[in-house]
Amino acid sequence: MNRIDQLFAKKNKSILNVYCTAGYPHLNSTVEVLTALQQNGADLAEIGMPYSDPLADGPVIQQSNMVALENGMSISILFEQLQQVRETIALPIILMGYMNPIMQYGLEKFCADAEAVGVDGIILPDLPMYEFETIYKDLFNKHNLRFIFLVTPETGEERIRKIDALSSGFLYAVSSSSTTGNNKAISDQSNYFKKLQGMQLKNPILVGFGIKDKETFETACANTNGAIIGSAYIKALQDSVNIQASTKEFLNSITA
Repeated sequence: MNRIDQLFAKKNKSILNVYCTAGYPHLNSTVEVLTALQQNGADLAEIGMPYSDPLADGPVIQQSNMVALENGMSISILFEQLQQVRETIALPIILMGYMNPIMQYGLEKFCADAEAVGVDGIILPDLPMYEFETIYKDLFNKHNLRFIFLVTPETGEERIRKIDALSSGFLYAVSSSSTTGNNKAISDQSNYFKKLQGMQLKNPILVGFGIKDKETFETACANTNGAIIGSAYIKALQDSVNIQASTKEFLNSITA
């Protein structure tokens, strides 16, 4: 059974998914970050594959992408780093990125390599739903990779249901139609979260964009299964000299 499915089978409230860019703050930080997340209360780990033009991401994550690329991070190096990760990390792992570098790597090879190192799910915001359904869906299924789509407050009900039918693992509910790390009040979106909850979708719902502290995490969780934190965690690592200590302090501020 896929680890994402296992997680939601045993826990369906206050799920904490934490995002970090691979190769940030240093090239070899990836496994250290995963270890710190596992030891300090994260339920899911989302690893960003750095790209020079990350459309859905705000300035903090964009900057972390630039640092990681300057550090020499690539998809090949990421898979090398994850080679032995399942010896110590039980957390479900999701890779988040964009189609261009994956197509250059080779999508079939990417899916096979992701499965081989124990990746559980994929988020590709720029893969159109139609292309996924007609060309790529079977490939992700073949490699036991859950594919997570995004919905926004502007997504119509019919399209949400279509996205839910195609998604697996969970549904990524973007809190507002902007980029990650935005400062829009999560509390203003409670009707949107209630609407999603009331639709009785097949997938659990995790809220992302603008979750940065205990208050916003709890607000997001009130009507959904959990939330995703990215920019705020990247900021916590920015000047960190001890990833374990910085992660512990940050996650305690969210969950304690």
